[in-house]
Amino acid sequence: MSSEIKSRIDNDVKDAMRARDKQRLGTLRLITAELKRVEVDERIELDDTRVLAILDKMSKQRKDSLAQYEQAGRQDLADQESFELDVIKEYMPSAMSEAELEAAVAGAIASTGASTMKDMGQVMAALRPAVQGRADMGAVSNLVKQRLSGA
Repeated sequence: MSSEIKSRIDNDVKDAMRARDKQRLGTLRLITAELKRVEVDERIELDDTRVLAILDKMSKQRKDSLAQYEQAGRQDLADQESFELDVIKEYMPSAMSEAELEAAVAGAIASTGASTMKDMGQVMAALRPAVQGRADMGAVSNLVKQRLSGA
């Protein structure tokens, strides 16, 4: 099973080359290099779920770097990180609304029969495929903790 997202990225690399868009091409090559690295290291062909997980991780890295560069007053580097983040977001699904996230968490808790904090791992495992790349996993984790602790 191959990835549609990966195919789209490969096509966009070709388009960026034709358009001589060096900045976009560089970012797309960073993405393809990371995808290729995972495929080679793990000897697998990536599917869309795994590609989204990698893009989500790259997005988080860019957000962290962006905050650090802005704190340090390095606007040139912050602009580059922001550009890369925008390109990565093009391949990610739209973000979940607060209501969608609440419903997903409630559904996962109900389907796993979770009632205490001990069950948090099961709930997160059930939620991950539905929210990967569409919501900040830290926020999802906090929401699950609130629900399981009865807050």
